[in-house]
Amino acid sequence: MTEREGEGRRGTLYVVATPIGNLGDVTLRALEVLRSVAVVAAEDTRLTRRLWARHGISTPLLSYHAHSDSARSRELLGRLAAGEDVALVTDAGTPLVSDPGEDLVGQWVASGGSVVPIPGASAVLAALVVSGIRAPRWAFEGFLPRKGRERRERLERIASDERATVLFESPGRTPATLHDLAAVCGAEREATLCRELTKLHEEVRRGSLSELASGATERPPKGEVTIVVAGAPGRSQLVPVSLEDARQRVADLVAGGMRRSDAARQVAAETGLPRRDLFRRDASD
Repeated sequence: MTEREGEGRRGTLYVVATPIGNLGDVTLRALEVLRSVAVVAAEDTRLTRRLWARHGISTPLLSYHAHSDSARSRELLGRLAAGEDVALVTDAGTPLVSDPGEDLVGQWVASGGSVVPIPGASAVLAALVVSGIRAPRWAFEGFLPRKGRERRERLERIASDERATVLFESPGRTPATLHDLAAVCGAEREATLCRELTKLHEEVRRGSLSELASGATERPPKGEVTIVVAGAPGRSQLVPVSLEDARQRVADLVAGGMRRSDAARQVAAETGLPRRDLFRRDASD
């Protein structure tokens, strides 16, 4: 680069997708960018060095993760402002998708800087296409809140959404999340659990939410977990039943050990009848 070309030039921030498991799943364009930039900001430099070793990359690495202080952001922004190109990568997949990077990208965009996406492997899309679940429209929820009202509200939105939903979850919390989804969405709602996608021990479990919840309890998954939940049935798919029969269905679920509120929510999703009417024990209540 000549002095004239560098005068006043600002750098480009590349947001680069890296493999979610198999190191061969990196694009030629990603390799070209990662080799050409001045520095790569990586969530975990130790993991990123595996990719460097596999593909002969020698670009310097800087640690940049969710707990990095503001000084690291200022350093990267300063290098971009000085005309250096910077690439941002995460441990696996695309930065900002349930991974760090929002602040850096947001600040550089706000300053008028150039941001270029370099797409690649995606756990979300991989799980969707292997799930076998019909998903012409789908929503991505990332990681659910661990507890409390926000978690309940997110679960209820998933239960009523006619789109398929994709979730990320840690292996230790997967059984509890599947049980919660079964309680809110209905035990028979179709779902798929994917773990270690593209890796040596890749596994795909398909079935109802109740089956997957039981299986995850008996055989807890290991590694990265992605869950796909089928969308709620549309109005044309609702089961036509009388209020009396629907209340009996609630009573049967309660007798089987389900909480009345969860049973009412499930039957409401199946029939389209108001949950508050199903929660009552009989018509005289």
